[in-house]
Amino acid sequence: MMVAEKPSIIDASLLADEIALDETLDALDPLRHLRNQDDPSDHIVLVPTQPRSVQNQCISLTFPSPSPEGSVTAIQITLRLDASPGCGGMAWPAGEILSNYIALRGEQYCRGKTILELGSGTGLVGLVAGALGGHVWITDQAPLLGIMQDNVIANNLQSSVTVAELNWGEKVPSHIPCPDLILAADCVYYEPAFPLLVKTLSDLSEEGTDILFCYKKRRKADKRFFALLKKQFNWREVDDDPNRESYARAAISLLVLTKRTTIGCV
Repeated sequence: MMVAEKPSIIDASLLADEIALDETLDALDPLRHLRNQDDPSDHIVLVPTQPRSVQNQCISLTFPSPSPEGSVTAIQITLRLDASPGCGGMAWPAGEILSNYIALRGEQYCRGKTILELGSGTGLVGLVAGALGGHVWITDQAPLLGIMQDNVIANNLQSSVTVAELNWGEKVPSHIPCPDLILAADCVYYEPAFPLLVKTLSDLSEEGTDILFCYKKRRKADKRFFALLKKQFNWREVDDDPNRESYARAAISLLVLTKRTTIGCV
């Protein structure tokens, strides 16, 4: 006769200690969760598969995009990388996934819209939106403005993409317009910034603002971000991305956020 084992009871104090340890380690090394050290054997191929040509610190990324006539065109982005300002100067899978998704939606998704990318880093997602005809603002902290501007120039997108400093949690500068579409990729990695990111998302958005939010789940503390987010936003998984199953295996999610309140963009 088999005796059923009693379910284990999780000690809340141990869980609190684990989260506290995560916070301490984050303060020492904010990039540690981006290095995927927990599973070095994880070699899942994320889509799109990118033919990369690396010269010095430059890569070339290509995204297929359907045209209104039914043919498929290629959006090619040249990207200069520089790790010296921090993790934002590198290309991360969530950015490529979000870029690929908006490219698949085609020009009709971006053309004529005011689009703002948060935590742009290299500016990849915003550059793709600009190539699709959007009026784009790519934003980040001051140390990354130079690499973003270089990438705008490298892709001849000066007429459609504007670089601007935007620090989460601070008042949105008056020269940055209320966007029709907000893009954010891989912005959930440093816990002290969670409430600042939520505040900026709220300040920039209205009830009808489209928000595409792509992130990689890395640790238990990420739940704190979504606990803050749900006070002001609802969300759902994007369900029309043909590549969803592939990147979901790598714990990456692409979400559509919807603001709950009727308070407008400030």
